[in-house]
Amino acid sequence: MLTWLQRDSLTFPPLNKALREPNGLLAAGGDLRPERLVQAYRHGCFPWFQDGQPILWWSPDPRTVLLPDALHISRSLAKVLRQGRYQVTFDHAFAEVIRACAAPRSYAAETWITSPMQNAYLELHKRGVAHSVEVWCDGELTGGLYGLAMGQLFFGESMFSRGDNASKVGFVSLVQHLKDWGFVLIDCQMQTDHLLSLGAQTISRAEFSRYLSQHLDQPNQVDWAA
Repeated sequence: MLTWLQRDSLTFPPLNKALREPNGLLAAGGDLRPERLVQAYRHGCFPWFQDGQPILWWSPDPRTVLLPDALHISRSLAKVLRQGRYQVTFDHAFAEVIRACAAPRSYAAETWITSPMQNAYLELHKRGVAHSVEVWCDGELTGGLYGLAMGQLFFGESMFSRGDNASKVGFVSLVQHLKDWGFVLIDCQMQTDHLLSLGAQTISRAEFSRYLSQHLDQPNQVDWAA
């Protein structure tokens, strides 16, 4: 039975209460205030819903993740990286990145990154929790992604690309920096061929929960915009 969240409580149901069909649907309702969003990621779930739906909270099993050491760079992508036609920055254009991620795609007219969702993550960015990766070509924003950093874990949310391999270049740069900064896992949420090609794998919800308990509260001093 699906749990409906109360606005005056930040408590989520245990992850083992998530539905099997649809896979991982844990709860509905509540709101998108920063405190609830932070608690959701700490608990092991995230919001995903279409415009017109109630807020839906998900914890899929299995969970798609990438371990920094498992990053795979194909020959074609390595060639793009060597060419150096893209420049990568961090936290230089968060609002522009999330708006680009929310733009309609060729395969989907609707977006789940609604205006309230954008505003919620912009507030998390102001609080130093949400971060962006920007990929530039000739001074134009060509690709990027955003997500949340907590402890030694990064929770990826969405990416976009307006140029050949631009989002992959941003993701590779992010993973390499996260590895240098001592991060141990990138949460990719749901499985896609795009992520699998970069070295992502699936782990059980139970194993993902162990990463949360072991690494969420580890110290992490990173100057993202440096």
